[in-house]
Amino acid sequence: MNVYISGRERKIIEELLNNESGITIEQLAAILDVSSRTIHRDLKIVEDIVVDHHLSLSKKAGVGVKLEGNKVDKKQLDLSLAQVEFTDYTPEERHAIILTTLLESSEPIKLFTLANELNVTVATVSHDLDKLEASLEEYKLTLIRKRGYGVKVEGKESYKRAALSHLISKYVDELDFILFIKKNIENQNEPPIDSISERLLGLVDQSKLVTIKKSIEHIKKELPYELADRSYIGLVVHLALAIERLQKGERIHFDLNYLNELKDTKEYKIAEKIIIELQHAFQLSIPADEIGYITMHLLGAKLRSDQDYLLEDSAVNIIYYTKALITEVEEKIGVPLTNHKSLFHDLITHLKPTIYRIQKDMHINNPLMEEIKRDYQDLYQIIKEACRNVFDSISFPDEEIAYLVLHFAAASIQRESQHKLSALVICSSGIGTSKMLGSRINQEINEIANIDHCSLFELEHIEVEKYDLVVSTIPLREQIKDYVLVSPILTENEIAKLKSIIKRRTLTNQSNPSKPGDVERLTGTDIQKRLERMQIYSRVSLGLLLSFDVYQVTESLAKEAVIKLACDQLLDGQYIVNTPDVYQALLDRETLGGLGIPGTRLSLFHTRQKQVKKPAFVIYHLSTPLSIKGMDNREMTTDTLLFMLSPLYAEDECLEVLSFISGLIIRDQQTTALFESSHKEKIKHYLSQQLNTFINEKL
Repeated sequence: MNVYISGRERKIIEELLNNESGITIEQLAAILDVSSRTIHRDLKIVEDIVVDHHLSLSKKAGVGVKLEGNKVDKKQLDLSLAQVEFTDYTPEERHAIILTTLLESSEPIKLFTLANELNVTVATVSHDLDKLEASLEEYKLTLIRKRGYGVKVEGKESYKRAALSHLISKYVDELDFILFIKKNIENQNEPPIDSISERLLGLVDQSKLVTIKKSIEHIKKELPYELADRSYIGLVVHLALAIERLQKGERIHFDLNYLNELKDTKEYKIAEKIIIELQHAFQLSIPADEIGYITMHLLGAKLRSDQDYLLEDSAVNIIYYTKALITEVEEKIGVPLTNHKSLFHDLITHLKPTIYRIQKDMHINNPLMEEIKRDYQDLYQIIKEACRNVFDSISFPDEEIAYLVLHFAAASIQRESQHKLSALVICSSGIGTSKMLGSRINQEINEIANIDHCSLFELEHIEVEKYDLVVSTIPLREQIKDYVLVSPILTENEIAKLKSIIKRRTLTNQSNPSKPGDVERLTGTDIQKRLERMQIYSRVSLGLLLSFDVYQVTESLAKEAVIKLACDQLLDGQYIVNTPDVYQALLDRETLGGLGIPGTRLSLFHTRQKQVKKPAFVIYHLSTPLSIKGMDNREMTTDTLLFMLSPLYAEDECLEVLSFISGLIIRDQQTTALFESSHKEKIKHYLSQQLNTFINEKL
């Protein structure tokens, strides 16, 4: 059993042991005085605990939850409950409390302080922080950890607020929220229950929540759509956090040009009214930046699963668009790019957040736009036209086009060289700028065969000595002695200087060419990490092959019925924990964009979801075709539904494998025809071969 379990988890296990015929979620919620949503969350951890004792949980409608297994194992579980320490919170709740504590503090916090507060060991807190680092990356925040310094979260004020809002919306139930406000209205001075909901809502003054709630009630009817409960609570919480943090002197900054663009929207006018009311209520001067932030909140309120879309790494619609864009540009410039793996991968990585930004009307700056337009005039126009043709429902602004130009420029002007010199390009402005500089070097200096890119922060982890040339757009002071400082867009003088250096080094290295990346140069730690990654690739690939199946649906079913059928069968196979959440996630995913693959009879339903235990890939072939929205937003007919599921916190290697399979589906006409055929053995054989090749290439 785990070293720590929460008091609620212990109580749930005790109730399951005492109620052999089963107990309902509602009964458990009433006994523990929490919501059903909280019980569902706790049962995931309870399930892991009982499995360690060779027991299992069965969940049946009308019966509830039942502990399955023999009496000896149940007795052993009962005895072991007395031997573990209890904490007030589940691990998931503990993570939320640590994160909110760090987000609220402007100073570093010692680990023992967090451990004492949560009644766990410093080692447990340290382990929790390891897991939190990945969550913070999703919020674009960084965890700073130093011995003797403590731990602190760094990042923009707006990102910190967004993280706090997300945590509150994740853990605070609608009922908890209403009761919390009701307590204040009735002036109840009871000591608060030390629950995660109470704790998170305690971040803001209750009276503020009441005032803000009234302000929103006044203008709610003016909105052109209904605010869902969760969006409504999110807005109240967001505003409360804004007021709290403004009173502390912390403020966000909103792009002025974009703020002017938003002024014509109905949401902006409503946000303005809210701010005016709150300024009077709190006797506080609220900057216009906050109006922009609230407008964005209102604009996003009618959309669901935004974060899931951002995190969706197996999104085949992005792959479809990427392939179409590469083909379109390739035809125009006459350079073969279809099999350029680096370009394909870079564009997928770049296009996902780009499309999200454009769909959410989020403006970005590109400081190099004018230079790119000037230096790559023809390519810029070609890519602008290609984007219009491929993304017919999405209008790419010039700034975004300019970034795409960098990727294509880097790929299209690479030349083969008989010499094997390698270069490292260092840049602080992000991968786009370093890629552009790399492509310029490739264009001007034939002797360079290999160019790697890194940021200033990655430099300490790179063996600089293995490169023949190090080029940087920023002064490196004492970090590297031998490097060439250049501008992001190479000048004629800089090109001449580089050519002179290259000529000298070509003569020196002809007899002993550099071979960056040789396995022989890897350290023991590198090799261990490499082997660990191989193990994950193999495990995920094998798991997906074992999960793979093709189901024939002979009766005429609606799309929703097919999704429900797939979820039920995945539940039986223990790939998912519950049907309703995964079913809803798959339905919600379609609202973010069509799932039908144009020019085929295929549609891919995919999601990353907490209730998915392990990755799965299955196909449902329908005797009666369905009408579905395609990725090009046109109606199409589908008779083959592919389901690709991933756990929410899957390893990067798992997401790579799923993305690889997504790419296989639309690789060419032959593979598309194979997946349409619904021939299980042939598809499985093909998947096995391709995954084997994929892993070998990684090796």
